[in-house]
Amino acid sequence: MTFKTVLSVVSVEHSDGDLRLAIDLSRQIDAHLAVLVLSIAVPPPTSEYAAVMTEAWLQDRQAEIDRLHARVKEVTAILAQSELSADVDGEYVERGWTDDMVGRRSRYADVTLIGPELNSDEDLKTMVLKGSLYESQIPVLLIPDAAGATLLPKKILLAWDGGPEATRAAREALPLLTGAEDVHLTMIDPRATEDGLNIEPGTDLAAYLAHHGAKITIDRLPSGGQPIAETLRRHAVDMAADMVVMGAYGHSRLRQRIFGGVTRFMIEEADLPVFMAR
Repeated sequence: MTFKTVLSVVSVEHSDGDLRLAIDLSRQIDAHLAVLVLSIAVPPPTSEYAAVMTEAWLQDRQAEIDRLHARVKEVTAILAQSELSADVDGEYVERGWTDDMVGRRSRYADVTLIGPELNSDEDLKTMVLKGSLYESQIPVLLIPDAAGATLLPKKILLAWDGGPEATRAAREALPLLTGAEDVHLTMIDPRATEDGLNIEPGTDLAAYLAHHGAKITIDRLPSGGQPIAETLRRHAVDMAADMVVMGAYGHSRLRQRIFGGVTRFMIEEADLPVFMAR
C-alpha cells in the first residue's frame, strides 16, 4: 500500500519552489501529481452601505484571471518537462470559498502537500489545512523547509494519545510507517489504565502496526511541566526524526483560529515535516 495521488496546492503569487518539490516527492514514490493553482479574487470596493462594482474592479478581476491562466500554462509546461504523471487545475476563487474549493479537489488525492512557500503564507495555508483536514478529511504533509523533505522517511515520530484523531493519523500514515526503518510511538505523560483496565499505554497500537510490518519502539515520556508540543519536538530532534505523524485537533468555535494547542504549535513552529490527519 502506498500513496498513488499527491495533491500540491500552489498560489499564483508563489515561485516554482513548492511545485518542483512536489514533483521530486511524487517521483520518489511513483505517484500521480495533481496541482491546484489558486488565485484569490480581489473583493469589490465597499461604500458605507454595500459592496460596489466598478469598472476598475472588473478590470482588476479580469487581469487576475488572465494571470491565473498564464500561470496554469507555465505549470503545465514544467509538469510536461518532468515526464511525471500529472494534471493541473486553476481556480479563481472568492476568499470565503477557498477552503471548500481545496476540500472538493483534495477528495481525489491521498495526501495534500503544503510546501515551504505555502507554509509561509499564513492565511492561505490555514485555508488549505481546513479544506483538506476538515472539508475532505484528507491528510496533509506540512513541509516547513525543503531540506530533508521526503515521502520515504527512515525515522518517524508517531505522536499518540489514544484519541480518534491520532488513530486516524496512524492509519492514514501506514504507507510511511511500514516503509520506515524506525518508528517511535511516542506518548507524553501516558495513563497506566484505559477504561478501567490495566493496559500498558501504546501496546495495542504497537501490535497493530507491527502486524502491518512496521518496526515499532514505544517511548513513554514525562513532560516535566513543559508543553506537550515542545516535548514532542525535542524528542523528534533527539531521535533525528525525518517526520512527525500526529492527529490534528481544532476548535470549530474559533473560525479565525481553527487549530489550537499542540496542533497549532506544530503547524507554526515545527522545523521538520509533519504529517497530519483527523
